[in-house]
Amino acid sequence: MLVLTRRVDESIIIGDDIEVTIVDVRGDRVRVGITAPKDVPVHREEIWDAIKHMQERTTNQIPSVHFNGDEPLNWNL
Repeated sequence: MLVLTRRVDESIIIGDDIEVTIVDVRGDRVRVGITAPKDVPVHREEIWDAIKHMQERTTNQIPSVHFNGDEPLNWNL
C-alpha cells in the first residue's frame, strides 16, 4: 500500500484520468473528492461490499422447482 501525506486542496493522480483531492479535514474525518471517468465505478468500501454480496447471492441462486410433489429438477446438468 502506498501511503501519501496530503493537505486540503492537494491531490493525488492515479493513471491518466483519476484525481483524488483532499477537500476537508475535521478531527478524525477526511472529505475526499474523486474525479474519474463515468465508466469507472467509485464507491465507499461498505457500499462496494454490499454490491458484491448482492451479486454473489443472485448469481449463486439455483431455482428449486417441484412438479406434482416430485423431486426438484437438477439444474446442474
